[in-house]
Order: sequence, then C-alpha cells, then structure tokens
Amino acid sequence: MAKRSAPQRSARSAPKAHEHGRRRCLRILRALSAFIDDELSDDVCMEVRRHLGDCPNCEDFVASLRQTVSLCRHKPTPTLSSADRARMRETILQTAGGR
Repeated sequence: MAKRSAPQRSARSAPKAHEHGRRRCLRILRALSAFIDDELSDDVCMEVRRHLGDCPNCEDFVASLRQTVSLCRHKPTPTLSSADRARMRETILQTAGGR
C-alpha cells in the first residue's frame, strides 16, 4: 500500500485550524482500526472519511497506521523460546496486577 504524502505547506501559511473539538478527533481515532479493516457500517465509514478530509492531523495518523498494519501483516511472527514466553507472561501479569 503506497503511503500518501501530506500536502506541502508554504513557510508562510499556517496549518488548517481545527473547526471541531478534540473530542470528535478522539471519537474518530477510536474507530480507526475498524475503519482500516472495513468493519464499520456505511454511515460511520462516511463520517470517518468526512472527518479525515477536514482534519490533516487525523489523516496523517491514518496513513501512518495503515503503513504500520501493512508492515506487521508482512512480517513473519517471531519464534519465542520457552524462557522468552515465560518472561513475557510474567511481565504481563505483573503489569496487569498493578492496575
């Protein structure tokens, strides 16, 4: 998947200001994984697309997320030794227990 480059801005022009609240960005960001995996209903998908067209920050984030997902899908799963798996499990359990 080719990465779309962000539009070039001249040194004088400021980035487009958000015309919506940050809460809207957070709501959209929470749906991005499902958006990238084509798991959203058509109406929610259109809402995300409209937002991305209006929000360069979120659009850049989606491009980066798509690239990350693509890289992960094409990278083989590493083989872990028994000791590595045990150490990882212990770390996860310790972290989860500290909540």
